[in-house]
Amino acid sequence: MKHWRETTQIVDRVVALASAGRRAALATVVRIEGSSYRRPGAKFLIEDDGRTLGGVSGGCLEADVREIALHVIRTGTPQLLHYDTGADDQTVWGLGLGCNGSVDIFVQPATEPRTLETLREVRRRLAEASAFAISTVVDGPTEVGRSMVAGVDARDARSRVDEDSSRTVFTEVLNPPPTLIVCGAGDDACPLVAYASEAGFAVTVVDHRQAFLAEERFPSADRLLHLRPDGGVDALGVGPRTLVVVKMHSFAHDRDWLKAFLGTSAPYIGLLGPRARADDMLRELGAAAGGRVFAPIGLNLGADGPEQIAVSIVGELLAVVARRPGGHLREKRETIHAF
Repeated sequence: MKHWRETTQIVDRVVALASAGRRAALATVVRIEGSSYRRPGAKFLIEDDGRTLGGVSGGCLEADVREIALHVIRTGTPQLLHYDTGADDQTVWGLGLGCNGSVDIFVQPATEPRTLETLREVRRRLAEASAFAISTVVDGPTEVGRSMVAGVDARDARSRVDEDSSRTVFTEVLNPPPTLIVCGAGDDACPLVAYASEAGFAVTVVDHRQAFLAEERFPSADRLLHLRPDGGVDALGVGPRTLVVVKMHSFAHDRDWLKAFLGTSAPYIGLLGPRARADDMLRELGAAAGGRVFAPIGLNLGADGPEQIAVSIVGELLAVVARRPGGHLREKRETIHAF
């Protein structure tokens, strides 16, 4: 889901560069095997003066990709790169990384007319906030760098690489990010909204106290809504990809918001506070928690203070979206990203 926000930022930057007569190259992860810091679709923009945006690894590949991208800007010729990040004693492309995996990265001119036309279509699709796919020829005798953008059924589509005897095509599927609704705009909501936005969620902050809904308090929020639970949740557009955190620090207000969201299809309703408090609310409402009420909210990190609690909550949100248990990775026998 991070790719949606990252792609939006990069596409906007490319369009601005092209309008200013500048040039840039775009590097995209198209395939990984074994362990890798980023997933297929991760993007890295390299401008003609060497400045960059985004990333294709945890920092170990960017310097090399940047140098190759500057060459691509000069020549206009795309390149498909392969990095073997195997054992420490292996040195491929002058890099000994020891990450036990491999990464294929496609680098293409970003501001030449053909790619720019595709990116403008991508920009339009991003604004529509519906799932779509970008299919790009990344290897072959002809048409390398040629792309097609089309809508997809998000329930069935996954990013993939297709190969035949003559060419290799990378299809990236972009899904709009899940929505996070934070009920309560108190001071402790500030780090939660900031961290969740940075992680890729589209965040809406709701409160009945207008003064708390200042843009300078929540600069990364998508929406700030002045609303009470008895005003209904229709304005929030709650659906099966909506997650909710209720943290008004008021038993009555939290209970009323809980009641409102229990009547929706939201798969995650998190309540700040101890389990007994949530049980009392459910008892008053004559409702059962089911599997979608999370109280206490967050992962068991021993968090203390607003910032650490925000990390705990965002970690749990990510685990729920990914349908993962949220345990220690050292206990996982498969590769990190395997289901």
